Amino acid sequence: MAKWDSSESEYSESEESNELGAIVSPDTCAMDTVDSASKRQATRVFKKSSVNGKIAVYLGKRDFVDHITHVDPIDGVVLIDPDYVKDRKVFGHVLAAFKYGREDLDVLGLTFRKDLYLDAEQIYPVVPGAKQRKLTRLQEKLIKKLGSNAYPFYFELPPHCPASVTLQPAPCETGKPCGVDYELKAFVGETLDDKPQKRSSVRLAIRKIMYAPSKQGEQPSVEVSKEFVMSPNKLHLEASLDKELYHHGENIAVNVHIANSSNRTVKRIKVSVRQFADICLFSTAQYKCTVAEAESEEGCLVGPGFTLSKVFSLKPLLANNKDKWGLALDGQIKDEDTNLASSTLVADPSQRENLGIIVQYKVKVKLCLGPLGGELVAELPFILMHPKPEEEEPAPPTARPSPTNKADGGEIPLDTNLIQLDTEADCDDDIIFEDFARLRLKGEPDA
Repeated sequence: MAKWDSSESEYSESEESNELGAIVSPDTCAMDTVDSASKRQATRVFKKSSVNGKIAVYLGKRDFVDHITHVDPIDGVVLIDPDYVKDRKVFGHVLAAFKYGREDLDVLGLTFRKDLYLDAEQIYPVVPGAKQRKLTRLQEKLIKKLGSNAYPFYFELPPHCPASVTLQPAPCETGKPCGVDYELKAFVGETLDDKPQKRSSVRLAIRKIMYAPSKQGEQPSVEVSKEFVMSPNKLHLEASLDKELYHHGENIAVNVHIANSSNRTVKRIKVSVRQFADICLFSTAQYKCTVAEAESEEGCLVGPGFTLSKVFSLKPLLANNKDKWGLALDGQIKDEDTNLASSTLVADPSQRENLGIIVQYKVKVKLCLGPLGGELVAELPFILMHPKPEEEEPAPPTARPSPTNKADGGEIPLDTNLIQLDTEADCDDDIIFEDFARLRLKGEPDA
C-alpha cells in the first residue's frame, strides 16, 4: 500500500520543464536500469504527481509509434489518495490539438486551437457494468507494486491520428510554438466536463511518431523534355535518386543527365530539396521551403549538341535552416534541437483533414537557359524519416555511476548520470523506481 504525504509540494511554483515541454516536478522518475538480482533489464516508467501530491500518473513511455495499421496503446495507472478524492471522481483524457496562433493573441475567450482527436474515460471509481479490459503487463506490475489505490487507464489512438509536428517559430515569438501536440491529463472532478484544478491534476506531453518502413520503394526517376521555336530537336532531362527512403542526416544523391539537342544553351543547373507542408485546418494551404540546395559550377555550360551527366549530393538538416520560420519540425523538444519533420505516410486519403499537418519532400532539378530560353524543371518525391530503433541490450549493473560521485573540483560533469536510486525497490521485481535529481546551478549551495 502506497503511503501519502499530506504536506503540499514545495515545488508548486518552481517546477522544471522536461524534454517534451511538460512540467516535471522533482519527483519525476524513470525505470531503465538492470535489476542486479535477476540480471535483466528493468521496465522504464515515467511518473508525475499533481502539485498537491494527491494523484500520480505512471506511464511506460512518452513516444507512441504509429505502425500504419495500429498505434501503440497509451496504458498506465493513476495512483490516488482516496481520503482526498472522497466522493469525487478521477478522469483521464488524451487530446491531440493543432495550435495555430500565439496564446497572447487569444481574445474574448477564443483560442487559436483546433481539436483533432479527443478520448476520455473515468478512471476512478470503476464504472459499474463497464466492460473490464484485461490489464497489460505494465499495469499488472505497477498495481502489484503500488497497491490497491492504483487504477489502470487505457487509451487507443486510431491510425488516422496526426503525428506530432511543430512549426519553427520566428526569433521574436515567445511561448509554445504552433503545431500539432498531444497531451495526457488526469484530474479530480465531479464530472468529465469540470475544469481541472492545477493543484489536483497531472498533465504530460506525449508524442505520436512514425518510423521508416523496413522496405525500400521504387527508385524515383523522371524524364522531361522541352521544345523551342526555330529548333528542330528538344532539350531532354533525366533525373533520378539512388533510393526512395532516406533517414535523417543521410546524403541524397541526385543523378542528372542532360541531352541537349536544341539550339539553346543550358547556363546553370540548380538542385534543391524542398519541404511541402499541407496545413489541413479550415481550408488546406500548402507551404514550401527549401531545406538544401546545390548548383553547377560557374561556367559549366551545356551547349547545343552536348550531353552532361552529373551527381549532386544534398543533405537536408535543420542546423542549416534555423532562420526559416514556419518550417515543419518533428514534435518540439523543449530547449533542445529537434530535426526536420518526418514525411507523413497517408494510409487513407479520405482522412487527410484529420492529420493537421501533412509533410512531404521533393527534389527539384531546374535547368536555367537564360531570360529568353526560360527553364526546364523536374521533381522527384522521396521519403525522409527516422529508422526504427533496434532493441537495446541490457546494460551491466555497473553501467550507471553514482550521482554522488563528483569530478575533481567538486562540480558534476555534463555526462554524469543525475539519477538517484530508490533503495526501497523490491529485489525480486523487474521494475525499479528512480528519482531524477535536480541539476544544481553553478554556485548554488547544496541543500
